Amino acid sequence: MKVCCDIFCAVIDNLGDAGVCWRLARQLAAEHGWRVRLWIDDPAPIGRMAPDQTVVEVRRWAGDFGGIAAADIVIEAFACELPPAYVAAMRARPRPPVWLNLEYLSAEDWVPGCHGLPSPQPPLAKHFFFPGFAPGSGGLLREKDYAVPPAPSFAGPLEISLFCYDNPALPALLAAWRDGGRPIACHVCAGLPGRQVAAWLGTDFAAGATARRGHLTLHALPFLPQTGYDALLARCHLNFVRGEDSFVRAQWAERPFVWQAYPQAENAHFAKLDAFLNLYAQDATVRDFFHAWNDDGVLDWPAFAAQLPALAAVAPGWARQIAAHGDLATNLVRFCREKL
Repeated sequence: MKVCCDIFCAVIDNLGDAGVCWRLARQLAAEHGWRVRLWIDDPAPIGRMAPDQTVVEVRRWAGDFGGIAAADIVIEAFACELPPAYVAAMRARPRPPVWLNLEYLSAEDWVPGCHGLPSPQPPLAKHFFFPGFAPGSGGLLREKDYAVPPAPSFAGPLEISLFCYDNPALPALLAAWRDGGRPIACHVCAGLPGRQVAAWLGTDFAAGATARRGHLTLHALPFLPQTGYDALLARCHLNFVRGEDSFVRAQWAERPFVWQAYPQAENAHFAKLDAFLNLYAQDATVRDFFHAWNDDGVLDWPAFAAQLPALAAVAPGWARQIAAHGDLATNLVRFCREKL
């Protein structure tokens, strides 16, 4: 008998939550044979991330959920609050479902100690499932068939992908690329990155457009499906990423990257940034550049660019290190089997 799983996702902003939930839903269905329903308050992004997919049942999260039977596994992504009628259906099951709160990714020290802890809500129990980089965490999303393409040569123009939130450091970085001595081709993702680049250029920068300023060539990308974005990461020498989904994918791509953490009140995101850097990079130049990209310091592009060959050399080993704890979907399936 197939395991049934319901994943609940509320799209807050920037579509990162949707991206993570979609990757998890797809992997649970395609690799582990689960029957998965992805309940999402705005299904439109899934159609753009994964056009023509048929492996997961994507349903709009709307209404009071009356008459909906609860699944064997219920995943509440990122502390979104389940509909009361659905929780009642969970309580009405002869055997309670396994209920997980899929948390946000963090490299902070406390994560392994909190991973898997229960939150009793009789007759139910919700367990916290934490993605992470360390043993004792839930691991990171990675498909079994993921293959890393050969690394691009550092000869010729430097190929860079740009995916970021609103970032006050971006104009200075674009100016440094424009005025530098090496040709740079920057592939600008749609949405916030494209709008910021358009403002810097002072002209329209719609998908398909190309703009040249000094040594910098800017290419405006359309919205990419997840497979297309993964391919972009692999073809570039350096990837600027943000949030959670693109952050993880850049590490699997085994290329140098710069991460912009999701900005939080009172600069709480710097704890996440530093926790990750404590694992990933001890070099002061790299750490300073990450901080400056997160609006804490002054960008020194020439110094960081000099570190790119070294970062490229260690990227495969870093990917092997974080993969050694198992992928998140497989770890989640194992955890649920123990609870069923």
